[in-house]
Amino acid sequence: MKAHDALYIDGAWRPATSAETLDVVDPVGERVIGQVPAGTAEDVDAAVRAARAALPGWAATPPAVRAAFLGAIRDGLRDRAEELAATVTAELGAPAKIASRVHAGLPVAVAASYAELAATHPFEEKVGNSVVYAEPVGVVGAITPWNYPLHQIVAKVAPALAAGCTIVVKPAEDTPLTAQLFAGIVDAAGLPAGVFNLVTGLGPVAGQALAEHPDVDLVSFTGSTAVGRRIGAVAGGAVKRVALELGGKSANVILPSADLAKAVSAGVANVMANSGQTCSAWTRMLVPAERYEEAVALAAEAAAAYRPGERLGPLVSAKQRERVRGYIARGVEEGARLVVGGPEAPLETGYYVSPTVFADVTPEMTIAREEIFGPVLSIMRYEDEDEALAIANGTEYGLGGAVWGEQEEAAAFARRMETGQVDINGGRFNPLAPFGGYKQSGVGRELGAHGLAEYLQTKSLQF
Repeated sequence: MKAHDALYIDGAWRPATSAETLDVVDPVGERVIGQVPAGTAEDVDAAVRAARAALPGWAATPPAVRAAFLGAIRDGLRDRAEELAATVTAELGAPAKIASRVHAGLPVAVAASYAELAATHPFEEKVGNSVVYAEPVGVVGAITPWNYPLHQIVAKVAPALAAGCTIVVKPAEDTPLTAQLFAGIVDAAGLPAGVFNLVTGLGPVAGQALAEHPDVDLVSFTGSTAVGRRIGAVAGGAVKRVALELGGKSANVILPSADLAKAVSAGVANVMANSGQTCSAWTRMLVPAERYEEAVALAAEAAAAYRPGERLGPLVSAKQRERVRGYIARGVEEGARLVVGGPEAPLETGYYVSPTVFADVTPEMTIAREEIFGPVLSIMRYEDEDEALAIANGTEYGLGGAVWGEQEEAAAFARRMETGQVDINGGRFNPLAPFGGYKQSGVGRELGAHGLAEYLQTKSLQF
């Protein structure tokens, strides 16, 4: 068992003010594999004070120097990728291939992109008789989720550092071991003391203290919409910046001109990836009525290949497992047709949920409206494109989506969708493109130049 007894504050590992700890549980074996300190409001205050003290020096550091530090973090992520992937597998349960390729691999690309942006971004520009400067927002409080524990940290830390901000990170309590490893990589990169700080702890304690701290200038939160609303209210009351990446109920729209087999296969794979624990997963598949039963049969066949314990990992915790099983039971109660899967536990040990496909799902059903965050797909029929668009846009969310069909037709449909990003015919994820949502899916964007802008504020000098 890995026992971590320190927090990373002001450039050093230091004991927490409380002796209380948080257990880290392996979701495959259901056993405790580690412990981390349960940070308190006092620990958060110490971290924020360190970040505040470090801010003037870091903000004045030339962008090329900040870029070099980010390059060192990128190299550290790459050099320790195997260890990082193994840790994500241990505390999240992600299968080894996914842990290596996505959980450990994507953060290297994101860090590399910000090392380049820090060196090339125009932090100063001439506009008429003015010079406009892009300056760091200040001290950032970052509260990150468990579903992509390393990626979500890097997606906040890298742009914050590139912008010249200092930062305090409060990682999810379910997956803090990956965050501890990342803090070690930052320490090895040699950043000035106080620029990066890490406080592990519970959301209602350490997370709330960070969101409410008067010396935090921007709160960046990724997680549930319910918690995001509370953080947004706190930030609004203090007139401070906020960036929120929240929930989703993304539509995968298969137009009549699409390659149905390819679209269905890719759609099922998207929902099953990371055991369905992805906020932008295409959990609603919209199919033309005339090809509906064909799509249902294809989805059932594709889902059967995701065997729990092999291609499909567990959910992160017993709480999440019960939540998802409850949604599956609700789908059956409300009249959806259970095609494959169900609420029964597929294995004796581990927080697994069977890959589940529902047919005959209608827009008013709970499984069509609420984010489930598990390997559950709802297949919905439509009569024409106007109905498909109404269904796709008919939720409070607007984070991701997909459209399949003749390219120009699919792109035109995508332009009418109320969502932050849409993949056309399986378009690949682009770490330079902005990620974020419409409506209740959040405020602001992550990744690329748009993500960097979240951590900058402008000042104009007139001559």
